[in-house]
Amino acid sequence: MKEIRTEDAVGLALAHDHTQIIKGVKKGPAFKKGHIVTKEDIPVLLSMGKEHLYVWEEEEGMIHENEAAQILYQMSAGSDPLFKASDVSEGKIEVIAQADGVLHVDIERLLEVNLFGEMMIATKKSFTPVKKGDKLAGMRIIPLTIEQEKMAQIQKQIGDKPLLSLDVIKPKKVGVINTGSEVLKGRIKDEFTPVLKEKLAAFGSTIAFHEVYGDEPSDVTAAIQKMIAEGAEMVLVTGGMSVDPDDKTPLAIKQTGAEIVTYGTPVLPGAMLMLAYYDGKLPVMGLPGSVMFAPKTVFDLILPRILAGEKLTPRDIAALGHGGLLA
Repeated sequence: MKEIRTEDAVGLALAHDHTQIIKGVKKGPAFKKGHIVTKEDIPVLLSMGKEHLYVWEEEEGMIHENEAAQILYQMSAGSDPLFKASDVSEGKIEVIAQADGVLHVDIERLLEVNLFGEMMIATKKSFTPVKKGDKLAGMRIIPLTIEQEKMAQIQKQIGDKPLLSLDVIKPKKVGVINTGSEVLKGRIKDEFTPVLKEKLAAFGSTIAFHEVYGDEPSDVTAAIQKMIAEGAEMVLVTGGMSVDPDDKTPLAIKQTGAEIVTYGTPVLPGAMLMLAYYDGKLPVMGLPGSVMFAPKTVFDLILPRILAGEKLTPRDIAALGHGGLLA
């Protein structure tokens, strides 16, 4: 690669993409890498502020930004069919989701790449729910060329396991149990179920079972077990999660024999949520009232992960405290 006056570049191949920015109209490559410069191109390039150009010359031991970006893509996504590579543009490649799911990022190894120098990978945050077609990451080297040895070194340092993985979200048949004498006796309208219906529908899940009970724990316990026996793949119990004498939902869930992961989370709103697993695998949650009226709570953080088949641990819940102030 060598630098040359733009006026002297006719007949030579560009070493990289050249971006043209027209405010409100365009931002993208006007000339792609490898383009053979013509006489007609000269005024356009000059109008883009390109008085000098890099033209391509092979240099032993060096690789171009496009090839380096492809190496970074392999480090990020490997050959996983749940990811697709975008076309290389301006030296950058993006990772595109091929299914709805929850993104996982190996943050420590990603940090190693970004500390290495002369290269970068930017991703969405780990545990982000994504849709098919979403951009999950973008990567490039900073210079136009880089030593092949450096790319080999970072590949060896990071290892063969891709930095990104995607847990596919699978729709579930959900059971919803509303608790509270005020709902059972019609003193107030059930405002909780429509909210849950909407949140579940966003991930393709449906409320297949729905019942309303008072405050007697044994009734709610029996209802949970009945729904599971009839085919519910997740059970959500609303209300009765605080410390008032009539709030017995946590006791009802415990009485099913479910494995309790947590009663309480380091997230606001949603600190009083309970998560348990019936028979070690089927999620049962006690939802506090905040889920009904707050736009985003801890329920919104863990729902996609559960629908993607992740079995959350106490450590997973505790980790939500970082960034857990949602409102």
